[in-house]
Amino acid sequence: MKIAVGSDHGGYELKEAIKRHLEEKGHTVFDVGTDSTQSTSYVQYSQSASDKLVDATCERGIVVCGTGIGVSIVANKNPGVRCALCTDEFMVRMARRHNDANMLALGGRVLAVPYALMLVDLFLTEAYEAGRHATRLEQIAEHERRVFCD
Repeated sequence: MKIAVGSDHGGYELKEAIKRHLEEKGHTVFDVGTDSTQSTSYVQYSQSASDKLVDATCERGIVVCGTGIGVSIVANKNPGVRCALCTDEFMVRMARRHNDANMLALGGRVLAVPYALMLVDLFLTEAYEAGRHATRLEQIAEHERRVFCD
């Protein structure tokens, strides 16, 4: 799978661990930055990762900042991006099953690396259930068409 990853300085170390983990599992990783723990804004990195989903370069994305809040806010400003900030297994499962989330936001300062990697694995393997949830996703898509196309 092609996966975009991005972080600010607060998420850099977790992003690097995620990148290694994904590559070890055979995924193609598009790292949009940052490349250090030097203070920087999460906005550009979350936007760059989101762009990879919008233009279909990548199928999924993972963004990380200190809490995951900032990167998730930015990512969800983009049409077609359904970024879920998840802190536990249940949230990841529901984000994929019910919302067909295509981007995962994590907090580098709130999650231990091994736990975060388990959440990443769930995010990549959990299936979307469709059914009644498809109607809701279509409503979201319609809202995006009105906001971004009108």
